[in-house]
Amino acid sequence: MTGRAKRNLDLDAAVADVEARYVAANPKSEARFEEACRTMPGANTRTSLYYDPFPVTIARGRGSHLWDLDGNEYVDFLGDYTAGLYGHSNPVIQEAVEAALAGGIGLGAPCDYESQLADLMCARFPSLDMVRFTNSGTEGNLLAIGLARAVTAKTHLLMFEGSYHGGVLGHGGGGSPIDVPYPVVMGVYNDAQGAKALMAEHAADLAAVLVEPLAGTGGSIPGDPEFLAALREGADEHGIVLIFDEVMTSRLSSGGMQKRIGVTPDLTAFGKYLGGGMTFGAFGGRRDMMERFDPRREDALPHAGTFNNNVVTMAAGVAGLTKIFTAEAADALNARGDAFRERLNEIARRHGAPAQAVGMGSMLSIHLKREKVRRPADIKDISPAARKLFQLEMNLGGFFTTRKGFMSISLAVSDQEFDQFADAFDEFLSAYGGVLPD
Repeated sequence: MTGRAKRNLDLDAAVADVEARYVAANPKSEARFEEACRTMPGANTRTSLYYDPFPVTIARGRGSHLWDLDGNEYVDFLGDYTAGLYGHSNPVIQEAVEAALAGGIGLGAPCDYESQLADLMCARFPSLDMVRFTNSGTEGNLLAIGLARAVTAKTHLLMFEGSYHGGVLGHGGGGSPIDVPYPVVMGVYNDAQGAKALMAEHAADLAAVLVEPLAGTGGSIPGDPEFLAALREGADEHGIVLIFDEVMTSRLSSGGMQKRIGVTPDLTAFGKYLGGGMTFGAFGGRRDMMERFDPRREDALPHAGTFNNNVVTMAAGVAGLTKIFTAEAADALNARGDAFRERLNEIARRHGAPAQAVGMGSMLSIHLKREKVRRPADIKDISPAARKLFQLEMNLGGFFTTRKGFMSISLAVSDQEFDQFADAFDEFLSAYGGVLPD
C-alpha cells in the first residue's frame, strides 16, 4: 500500500483502484456469487455477509485463519460477529460434538447437556436465576420481550436509536417492514437523563427497556455506566422490566457486561459463542419471572422450539465454558483486546488521521472519523467510500474484516497477528490518510 495515495489523487480514484485489484484477486468467488444469485436473493442467506462488488466465499477455516475459493489466506478479525470466539475447528469443541453425536441426534427429550449448560450460565451471569434455550439471539430477545409484556400487562418497549436486537427487531436502526410490530418509544443511546424522562412519561405503557450495554451493530459503542445505571433506576421506579441484550457482549468479562459495569438487569438475552460456535440462543433472569414458563403451572407460558436443546449445541457450549473460556481466559482475552484497541488509536493519533478504534475488550470497530464517537448517530456520516477502501485494502492484505469496520477477537488470534494488523493499519494510514474525508 505504501505510496499508493500519490497515484490516487482523490478518494474515488483510490476506491476504483482497490476494487479492480480485489476483483482480479477473486475470480472464483465472483463466479460463485454470480451463480448463487440464481437461487438465493443476493447470493446469500444472511444479509450482513454481503458487500460490494461481491463477498469472498470462504472454503475453510482453522484456528485464526480462513481460506477462500481462490486460495487467498486471511487472519480472521471478524470472528463471525462474536460467535467465533473459539476460532475455527477448535479440537476441544470438535471432540465434544463428536461425543454427543455418537449418542444420537434429535432425541426429542431432555438431555443431560442442557442442564449442565444451564448450571454454568446461571453461575456465570449475575442476572440469571433461571435460563431457557433458543436457537438464536433474535429468539432470545423476542421471548424476553414476550415475558416482560406478559408479567407487566403492558405493551410498549423503550429502545434506542441505532440499536439492533435481531432480524425482526431492527427498530432502532430505522426499522424494517418485516420487524415485529411492537409499539416502541425511541430514546438516545448514552443519554441518561433523556432515558429517565421517557420512562417517567411513558411509565403506564412501558413493559420493558431493551438495551445492549455496548451497542455492537451500532458501532461497538460502550454504554456509559451512568446511562445504564439510570435505566436500572428508572425501571425500578416505574415497574418496568430491564432487559440487557448480551447476545454479543456476554464475552466482555467472565460474567458479561453486566458484571463488568455492575448493573444487573431483570432479564438477559444471549446468543453467539455460548453454543460453542453452533446455533444458539437463550434468555433468562429473575426466578419469579422465569418460573412463568414452568409447565406445571396452570398459567404457564408456552415456549416451543424443536432444536432448543439439541445435543450438538449443548455439548459444545458445556465444553467451551468449562475447558476453554474460563473466567481467567475471559479476563485475559479482554485485556488483550483493550491493549490492541489502544495501540490502533496510538497509530491514528501519530498520523493525525481521521480514524479511531472504539469498543471494549474483544469487541471493537474502526471508524474513519476524527470527531469522538459516543452514540450510533455519530457514525452515520462516515464516508461509505472510505469504509470500502479500508475493508478491501485490508482484505487484500490478508485480514478478514467487515465493511463497517467491526471486529471481534477470537481466542485463536496471536500476538504476532495483532502486530501484523497494526502494521497494516499503519501502512493504510500512510498511504491513504491524505484522501480520507476529515
